[in-house]
Amino acid sequence: MTNSIIDTAPLFDLRADIQVAATPVEVYGVVSDLTRSGEWSPECLGGEWVSGTPSTVGAVFRGKNLRSEQVVGWAPLVRGIWHTECRIVEAEPGRTFRWMMLSHANEDQESVWGFDMADACGHCTLTHHFRMGKATAGIHKIVAELDEPARKRFVEEWTAKLNQDLTDTLKRIKDVVELR
Repeated sequence: MTNSIIDTAPLFDLRADIQVAATPVEVYGVVSDLTRSGEWSPECLGGEWVSGTPSTVGAVFRGKNLRSEQVVGWAPLVRGIWHTECRIVEAEPGRTFRWMMLSHANEDQESVWGFDMADACGHCTLTHHFRMGKATAGIHKIVAELDEPARKRFVEEWTAKLNQDLTDTLKRIKDVVELR
């Protein structure tokens, strides 16, 4: 058995920060409403809460997503519209909001997205983060037919895409919050 970049843990561990002219509680009120994610996410168009009390630990959100043909265009990614489900794993108003992606079998994956908020002299430092411990079934499916150089290329390009998505998301959230 050979070692692959896909066996690295964590596979992804990324974060970005921005200053927002609002309180952490005000920012939390926006980012914890995943139905609004289409206002800021580069891929998620929004969605609906399918179980539990919205925005609370244990609630499940079904997101509607869109990925263009140009995103890491050479890799065998899901394109067009697709749906995902996630479960809220942390929800502390004004402090943190995190969700874990669920597999198609509705099982937890080591794929967690979230926001942290901190007071910064009357403003809010908003941190957006993504961590994938072990590669998900979806990642394994994407790279199954790729040789190791292509797998490395995929991880490099996907990391760059994720970093850009985190930054773009924060800029859009800042605009949404500050222009309310």
